[in-house]
Amino acid sequence: MIDIRAARNDPERFRAALARRGAGKAFDEVIAADALWRELVPRVDELRGQQKLQGKPTPEQLEELKARKIRLNELEAALAAAEKERDEALAKVPNPPHESAADGMTEDDSVEITRWGEPPQLADAKEHTEIGRFDMERGAKVSGSRFGFILGDTALVALALYRYALDRLAREGFTTVIPPVLVREDAMYGTGFFPSDKSDYYEIPADSLYLVGTSEVPLIAMHMDEILETLPLHYCAFSSCFRRESGAAGRDTRGMFRVHQFQKVEMVVYTEPGKSWDEHERMLAIEESLVQELDIPYRVVNTAAGDLSTAAAKRYDIEGWFPSQDRYRELTSCSNTTDYQARRSRIRYRAGEKSLETPHTLNGTAATDRWVLALLENFQGDVPEALQRFGAPARVAK
Repeated sequence: MIDIRAARNDPERFRAALARRGAGKAFDEVIAADALWRELVPRVDELRGQQKLQGKPTPEQLEELKARKIRLNELEAALAAAEKERDEALAKVPNPPHESAADGMTEDDSVEITRWGEPPQLADAKEHTEIGRFDMERGAKVSGSRFGFILGDTALVALALYRYALDRLAREGFTTVIPPVLVREDAMYGTGFFPSDKSDYYEIPADSLYLVGTSEVPLIAMHMDEILETLPLHYCAFSSCFRRESGAAGRDTRGMFRVHQFQKVEMVVYTEPGKSWDEHERMLAIEESLVQELDIPYRVVNTAAGDLSTAAAKRYDIEGWFPSQDRYRELTSCSNTTDYQARRSRIRYRAGEKSLETPHTLNGTAATDRWVLALLENFQGDVPEALQRFGAPARVAK
């Protein structure tokens, strides 16, 4: 969440930044609720200080104490209600976008930064379902729409892809993690996915657990309520991910491009605030190097402020070329969430002998199933040598 003290001290700066992503009204509600809470605090403190008398009280003083007690109870209830209202309003305020995040409210407003590689000139650009082995009909029979089976050589390419990404990240100093994919509500709240995006995630009501849409969630929640002794921390995780895609009704319904379950290798970094923007660029460079080694043509875009996730202050997307769609589509995202997730998750680090500060956290995609689709379509079944080293066939058999 945002730093409420900093917001009080410089409300105009915060409001201007949040207005860029359509959250100016939400910020005004927080400031109003906070002002009411602050107005009540000294009144409650004053009445609490008047509850004790020296010596034996007179009947008149006893009556006055009773009246004060009634008034104190009323004010304490009002203070608790004001604090609850402020905290609920605060939970709805997203991270202010960084000044270098692109202007605009939708993905169409994202700004292209660079392109790499030449899209292949294909006389007959086949879709991934025509090249690899995907069984959408049986996936729907077993689990419903937007589920599918990945079979045979195609599955081997996918497994090689995850191992390829994990191997590279280990060499870059990331600690490999296989995390739980069912988490408590606190984990979803702490990472900023709740309450704003709660409808997009699967719930297990009997156990009060949620299926994660990215392993970013457990990698942040693992240090919830902790004081970190050393920074930076670099993690990379492989996990299945689950999303309802409730906001994508009618979009990308063919094949495996947008499904409810997918595999993903994710990076998460904890770092000191002064180093997070350099770390953001480093993570993007790692993502680019992974895509380049697989020779997938791509472009990098700076995401529009209004299209950022709740927690992100800035995000880069790498969009790979999909010949069947004749356009670039998202392969990775790389976000700096500054102190937003750590503050919500009550994570601090020891900045000095007696000083505790809030770290910055970042996350970025290193590989997903969607990369397999891009590889199949760009090379029409041939498999890059980089993946063959991890058990993938030289060519995918249908």
